[in-house]
Amino acid sequence: MNTTGKRLVRRTDDKVLGGVCAGVADYLGVDPTLVRLLTVVAALFSLGTVVIAYVAAWALLPTR
Repeated sequence: MNTTGKRLVRRTDDKVLGGVCAGVADYLGVDPTLVRLLTVVAALFSLGTVVIAYVAAWALLPTR
C-alpha cells in the first residue's frame, strides 16, 4: 500500500510527447528536462529497448 501519497502517473499538463518523462520527473522530484535528456541518451544506447518501455509506460500509466 502506498502510504506516502506519491504515485507514478503521466502528466498531461507538462507533456512533450506522452507525459511519461514529466510524470517520472515529478515522482522522483527532479527537473523534467533532465529526465527527457536521459531518456533520449538511453534510447540511443539501448538499441530501442527504452523506446519500447516508453511506449508501454505511455499505454499503462494513468493520467493526472
